[in-house]
Amino acid sequence: MFQSPPYAALCPAASTGAKAWLQLEDGTRFSGLAAGAPGYRLGEVVFSTAMTGYQELLTDPSYSGQILVSTVAHVGNVGVTPKDDESSRCWLQGFVVQDLCPFYSNWRATGGLPQWLQQRDVVTITGLDTRALVRHLRHHGCMRGVIWHEGTLDNVEQRLQEWPRMEGSNLVDGVTPKQPQVYAADQGRPRIVALDCGMKQEMLHLLLERGFEVVRLPAHSSAEEILKWQPQGLFLSNGPGDPATLQDMVGQLRLLLGKLPIFGICLGHQLLGLALGGSTYKLKFGHRGCNQPVLHIPTGRVEVTSQNHGFAVDSGSLPKSAVVTHINLNDQTCEGLEAPAERAFSVQYHPENSPGPHDSRYLFDKFRSLIGELQHA
Repeated sequence: MFQSPPYAALCPAASTGAKAWLQLEDGTRFSGLAAGAPGYRLGEVVFSTAMTGYQELLTDPSYSGQILVSTVAHVGNVGVTPKDDESSRCWLQGFVVQDLCPFYSNWRATGGLPQWLQQRDVVTITGLDTRALVRHLRHHGCMRGVIWHEGTLDNVEQRLQEWPRMEGSNLVDGVTPKQPQVYAADQGRPRIVALDCGMKQEMLHLLLERGFEVVRLPAHSSAEEILKWQPQGLFLSNGPGDPATLQDMVGQLRLLLGKLPIFGICLGHQLLGLALGGSTYKLKFGHRGCNQPVLHIPTGRVEVTSQNHGFAVDSGSLPKSAVVTHINLNDQTCEGLEAPAERAFSVQYHPENSPGPHDSRYLFDKFRSLIGELQHA
């Protein structure tokens, strides 16, 4: 078993002072210091190349079931603020950083990240060589791993083998709301249904800014339940897990194709691809960060995008009625599709760009225009 040497640039003031370890399922182990909440966590170890927006990442429900590694050397220097939360809690399994800053400097901040991680029950390890860790994941692929603080776990290998792989994992059930929620009701706005598979708050904000009344429904709502709200459009949100496990949702979505305009994001994009007859597959180490280049094929415009996904739609599996509209310039994977006859379109990335640039917010305007055209038809 390979064991990395201890990393020299530790940040003891942000840690508890106790030892901590991260071990991957292939036996590779990294040592560091305990931070955040005490204990241990298992999950798929993934990495994000985002240079900013750590609070948005930590509260993104799409990270459910995963241990997040930040490629940025210093994390926490701008503190935390409730305004940057993308949901009501942290959904990820654990957090891995090289240097966790014990102090912050930001006029918006209401507290420091180390204390916030402890309050949010995020098991964290700091003081390890994240560059070596990310190089290992890029070479061998994302895999299961465990973070544990000193004195909290003994049977590491057994726990790792028992933890389910991401392939075949339905994680939407754990993040979707249990009851409908309605926003901007009775204001004369066009009504849309948002199927919440783990929707980020900024997506909701941008839909409301576009003048919609938003009915937020549990992810497994049936086509009949959706149509009872008499919506003029359907929004499919981001979310965690393997899209191929959500065949019940795919079946209900097929019943809605052509009946109302559909806009899907991230997991919603994968669900639309499956509903149209395509298939999905797992990427080696996924796309996570807010600097992913995407080509919009119809215009030739390159967008810098925010992404968080480990699965992709197989372009070759799509029917002729579906057109690939966006591709990732790093690996040529499908980043967007459109089915004109069904009035449906989707993108793999997060066009609300929270965190990240605002290159792709035009897609919310496209959805609004499509519904407006039908209103005046």
